[in-house]
Amino acid sequence: MSLQKNVLGTTLRTCCKKPVTGFFRNGLCETDEEDVGSHTVCVYLTDEFLAYSKKVGNDLSTPQPEYDFEGLKAGSCWCLCLSRWKQAYDAGKAPQVKLDSCHESALSLVTLEMLKKYAAN
Repeated sequence: MSLQKNVLGTTLRTCCKKPVTGFFRNGLCETDEEDVGSHTVCVYLTDEFLAYSKKVGNDLSTPQPEYDFEGLKAGSCWCLCLSRWKQAYDAGKAPQVKLDSCHESALSLVTLEMLKKYAAN
């Protein structure tokens, strides 16, 4: 269990184990100083978001076997880079989030209100 906190101030919960996500590939959106991309926002991927992300230069859906990456599909969860989520938010393309799985450091760039607007029920 993680000792890090989520945006709600409680214990950070697992985002996804299949596919395994997170900067540390442990299923959690944990972070530290090594995580320069700040993979702190747990999202539910959609076809619309995956197409948008690919269009702006972050192709998450195409398999890359050389990195043991099968490519992501709509319906999966993923620890997304904070700046990418904010970019999608600003463009009106942000995917829904799992609040209890979003790391508290996400609040350095976005507000809890912004995240709540996209919270999955």
